[in-house]
Amino acid sequence: MEYVQERVATLHDFGDASPAAPVDRATVVVPLTDRDHASLAAEQVLSTLGDVDPQSVLVALRAGGGTVDDVREWVDSIDVDADLLWCNAPAVRSLLDEHGLNGEAGKGRDVWLALGVAAARSEFVAVHDADATTYGPDHVPRLLFPLARDYSFAKGYYARVENRRLYGRLCRLLYEPLVAALGESRDDPIVDYLGAFRYALAGEFAATSDLVRQLRPPRGWGLEVATLGDAFREAGFDGTAQVDLGIHEHDHRAVSGRGGLSDMADEVAAALFGALADHGVAVDHDALRERYRTTARRFVDQYAADAAFNGLEFDRVAEHEQVDAYAESVRPPASDDRLPAWTETDLDPDAVCRASQDALDSVAGE
Repeated sequence: MEYVQERVATLHDFGDASPAAPVDRATVVVPLTDRDHASLAAEQVLSTLGDVDPQSVLVALRAGGGTVDDVREWVDSIDVDADLLWCNAPAVRSLLDEHGLNGEAGKGRDVWLALGVAAARSEFVAVHDADATTYGPDHVPRLLFPLARDYSFAKGYYARVENRRLYGRLCRLLYEPLVAALGESRDDPIVDYLGAFRYALAGEFAATSDLVRQLRPPRGWGLEVATLGDAFREAGFDGTAQVDLGIHEHDHRAVSGRGGLSDMADEVAAALFGALADHGVAVDHDALRERYRTTARRFVDQYAADAAFNGLEFDRVAEHEQVDAYAESVRPPASDDRLPAWTETDLDPDAVCRASQDALDSVAGE
């Protein structure tokens, strides 16, 4: 146990922290796909939210027309008052097309749609992934607690340790050493801010509705990093907190293949470089790639020592192979696919809700 502070306020769990928080003034957004909808982790998250009873629970769903009704029946079977937002429904896509916002769907676009709806409903918004098997009733109150004080953005952090192994590979082996390598050659506040978070790729965060309306997530992965870039602009060091969510056990992804960690690494790195460019930080990608390799190898050595200290299994060869794979992501982004802030579009969140509901009604009972 420790109580070290970072450049942003760091709120520790010294033993079953369960602070009073404005849960009744918050909407909790849970992104979900039809592939994951019946998992034990997703069921635990939603049933726990039923016990927490926030002002609103909004499930940002990406599903095919042939499975969406099954997902709705499954959600209805859980003791939680949750609304479904069918993010890739034909009617929603048509509405987005009318506003020039249609295109590739992904987690980022799903969350962006839900954030617009949530910010119109509630004073505060929290976002939680649905893949944590260790999800507990204190997570939402912990995230929301700083927002009732002087903070407008709160990020969750946790340890990724399970089955006697260290996980969180994308954060440990790409994000952390990449930001550290940047810090070796740049003395810039945005780099310091990006390096202040203990688990920057956590999907759990909370913010005021005003800040939420300023977020510009990419359509796919990279949502978490892009959010930090926007939070730095809107909240800065003084308006940001990070909160201890304990130990999380998550579903795991393969390194290669469609939707694997290598694909995610490309989008995480692109989001990072986009955030840096927003704040005037120019990057020499070739030089950074070499510094990243050196820094990441040092991190591997440090994690190996930590694992040995705790009697955990550790595959140093596999970790180095991942570093080599991730190094290919250190390159100029091919494009900027970020969605606009809700304050910069005339898309109406109520219209999104109506389009989603009409689409859900059209497939009911089919």
